[in-house]
Amino acid sequence: MTKADIVDIISSSVGLTKVETEAVVNGFMETVIDAMKRGDHIELRGFGSFKVVKRAQRVARNPKTNEEVIVPEQYVPVLKISKDFKEEVNKSNMVEN
Repeated sequence: MTKADIVDIISSSVGLTKVETEAVVNGFMETVIDAMKRGDHIELRGFGSFKVVKRAQRVARNPKTNEEVIVPEQYVPVLKISKDFKEEVNKSNMVEN
């Protein structure tokens, strides 16, 4: 599913135009990104929580050359899915593709 698919589904269910719905979806995404840039924690009950975690520097290996490479420490965004979300997906009995 793409962002365009999400916009189509939301616009048809709430009665907004696709242009209005896309503006709302883009606004939501920009707000989440801006908050995470500041290091804020975002919690959407029933969906999940977004936060930024610091990954320590580590040594990795290039599988082609078997050469060791140092991966510097970095901050990465993480989404932890809520228990309710997981239960809903599990109840759907989805078949793996």
